Amino acid sequence: MSEQQTPRARALVTRWLGVGLASAVAVVTLGLAVTGRLTLYISPESVWFASAAAVVTLAGAVWSCTLPLGAEDDHGHDHGDATAEPEHADDEASRTTVTPRRTLAGVGAVAGGVVATGVVAAALVLPPASLSVELAMSRAGEQATLFAGADTVALGVADTSTFGIGDWASVFAGATNTAAYDGAPVTLTGFVTPAGKGDGVNLTRLVITHCVIDAQTAALPTDVDPGEYETGQWVEVTGTVRADADGTLRIEPTDVVAIDEPKDPYEY
Repeated sequence: MSEQQTPRARALVTRWLGVGLASAVAVVTLGLAVTGRLTLYISPESVWFASAAAVVTLAGAVWSCTLPLGAEDDHGHDHGDATAEPEHADDEASRTTVTPRRTLAGVGAVAGGVVATGVVAAALVLPPASLSVELAMSRAGEQATLFAGADTVALGVADTSTFGIGDWASVFAGATNTAAYDGAPVTLTGFVTPAGKGDGVNLTRLVITHCVIDAQTAALPTDVDPGEYETGQWVEVTGTVRADADGTLRIEPTDVVAIDEPKDPYEY
């Protein structure tokens, strides 16, 4: 590669790592927003913000393409003639030290660019999908603040007919007067996961606050034969909340219907 081609190739790589990858991510974001699938990754309240940011990113990308190639490296400083011979021995030693650093920095930039390009390419090629059942099960044992009972007072005076699995998980985790919920009717949608002990299964849903990174597992013990439905099967359960003598709560179903995964598989 000639000396004139090297700066041009470097400028092309720099522009791709900056403008190119950002534009690709923006296009993916807008595409998911238009098709209504961006909620597979973030909460509905954040869709407008992500879409606006994507539009701004694309506008900036268009503007940056009007700049001459390589303008990203022009900082407006006069660094002198880089090919001039050093006047002192110290300058020669300094240049010898800087060269390996630049090499390492170049290798790091290339490696990072390859990884980033792979991630963006996967986002463009692979179809969007909800978080896996395995992830929900792996997080089921975590003591999540969301379901530690902090909202017990508010939940106690709320209309339980509007509760989702996440709301009921808060009640099941922290209610001190479980008899107050005995007999409450429910109609809930979730997927089946193993209960871990005893009979029945857990009716499970992932609850996100801002995006899928903060997803937490909400699970309700439900009197369903573990052999009747496979792990991960989505079901709609109609039934009643029951309070046992030991103070635990469970769902006693009157009807269980297998369904396809909902368009929006999360609760918020």
